[in-house]
Amino acid sequence: MSATMKWLNGMHFETDNRGIKTHMDASRDHGGEDFAPTPKELVMNAMMGCTAMDVVSTLQKMRQTISSYTMSIEVEKNIDYPVYFKKANLIFNLHGQIETEKLIKAVDASLTKYCGVNYMISKVCDITYDLYLNDQKIKSGKTQFIDPIK
Repeated sequence: MSATMKWLNGMHFETDNRGIKTHMDASRDHGGEDFAPTPKELVMNAMMGCTAMDVVSTLQKMRQTISSYTMSIEVEKNIDYPVYFKKANLIFNLHGQIETEKLIKAVDASLTKYCGVNYMISKVCDITYDLYLNDQKIKSGKTQFIDPIK
């Protein structure tokens, strides 16, 4: 796995992953132009994307029908340098013909075993989650990764 990055101007950078271009910028108060997400915003996106892909893949294998799936994340940062995520809460919102127990199993599998992004972030950040199915909250929890590094 590798990537490259080049500076375009100001605080605007372009990364290249397998020929796929992504842009980053800083907020205006940090010398940027708000042209693209900041690096920390991209980390938040990666936290959601990694677990979402796990959940969709697992539910598809369980033959569950997803009609819509949205996520959000709320992050609290520390105030000293280096600034990092101190707490994060992932909010899963799924609709469809999905059995409650199977959805809980899919999310638990992602946040205890499969999601490498959240595993890495969990080393410095408490990650919690709220799980909604068809507009009903069915579970709240905290990531409890089975640590493969021993």
